[in-house]
Amino acid sequence: MSDLRLALGLMSGTSLDGIDVALIESDGAALVKRGGWLTVPYEEELRAGLRNCLGGSGDIDGVTNRITHAHGAAVAALLAAEGLEANAVHVIGFHGHTIAHRPEERMTWQIGDGALLSQLTGIDVVCDFRSNDVAAGGQGAPLAPLYHAALAEGLDRPLAVLNLGGVGNITWLGEDGGILAFDTGPGNALLDDWMRRHLDVAYDADGALGRSGVADRALVERLLCEDYFERKPPKSLDRDDFTAVVADLFDADLSVADGAATLTAFTVGAVARAVAHLPGRPQRWLVTGGGRHNPTMMAGLAAALSVPVEPVESVGWNGDAIEAQAFAYLALRSLDDLPLTLPTTTGAPSPLTGGVLYRS
Repeated sequence: MSDLRLALGLMSGTSLDGIDVALIESDGAALVKRGGWLTVPYEEELRAGLRNCLGGSGDIDGVTNRITHAHGAAVAALLAAEGLEANAVHVIGFHGHTIAHRPEERMTWQIGDGALLSQLTGIDVVCDFRSNDVAAGGQGAPLAPLYHAALAEGLDRPLAVLNLGGVGNITWLGEDGGILAFDTGPGNALLDDWMRRHLDVAYDADGALGRSGVADRALVERLLCEDYFERKPPKSLDRDDFTAVVADLFDADLSVADGAATLTAFTVGAVARAVAHLPGRPQRWLVTGGGRHNPTMMAGLAAALSVPVEPVESVGWNGDAIEAQAFAYLALRSLDDLPLTLPTTTGAPSPLTGGVLYRS
C-alpha cells in the first residue's frame, strides 16, 4: 500500500448550506489522520441558482462555473488557514453538487468542473465519483461507508453511522467486518423546505419549532407506507424524491409548528423503519450531518431506537467535516484503483473503483 499522502476533500451537500472542505493524511486504506477543515457558506444568490438547477433545469452552465470557482476559493481559504502551499496536497476529491440522481435510469448528475478546479488550485483533482457505479447498475450512493469503516476501526460493533443531511443514510458495520449501506429516507431537506416556505428561514434552529408542535401521526404513518421503505437495500434517493409525497402535508390544515413536528417525526420514522433491513441490531448509533444539531430529532431517534444515539463527536469525529474527509479518502482510493463502492453499499455487481482524474 502507498505511503501516507495529504489529500483534500470537498463536499456540497443536499442541504445547500455551503461547501465543506477538509484535509486528511491517509494510505487510502485503514490509516487515516484527520487535519484541518472549514465550511464556506454559499452566498444567497449562488444558493438560489443551485436550487433552480435541481432536477436538471436552470442555468446549469453558469452555476457550474460559479460553483467551481467557489470551491476553488474554499480550497485557497483552507490552505491559507493551515499555512500550506498547493504543492503539499497530493490530490483533491471534488464531489460537486448533485442536481439529479435517478439510478433506476442509470443516471446521476453532479455539477462542477474538475478540469477548471485543477487549473484554479494547481492541484490534481478527482471528481465524478458516482457515474461508474451507476453505469454498472449500482445506486451510486451512499459513498461514505468505506470511510466510515476506516474511522470506526476499534469501535464496538454492530454499529450504525447515520448521516442526516438533506437525505438520511446509514452505514451498518458488523462484528465480522460486514458492511451494509443505504438511504433511509428524507433527512433535513423536507423540514428545511417547510421552514423556508413558511418562515423564510433556512432550517428549524435547535429543533425549536418542531418541539413546540404536535406531529400528525396518521399522516406520518401514511408517508411511511411508501414503497421505498419496504424495498430491500442497497437503495438510494434523490433529494426531492419525497416532495410530491408530502404534498398532502403542504395542503393540510396544519400549523407551521405542527408541520415541522410532522416532518421531524417522518425523518425519525424512516430511520426506525430501516432497522428491519439490518443484519443485526446496532448497539449504538453515531449521528453525523446537520440533523445531529436538532435536539428534537435526536430525542425522537433515541426513543424510537432504544439504544444510545449520539453525535459522532462522542467518539472524537467531526460531523461537520466527515463527508469532505470521505471524498479526500475516496480520491486516494481512486488513484490507487481501489474500490469506492461494494455490492452491499450500492448494489454494484462487484467492488468498483471510479472517479475521473484531472491533472493540474
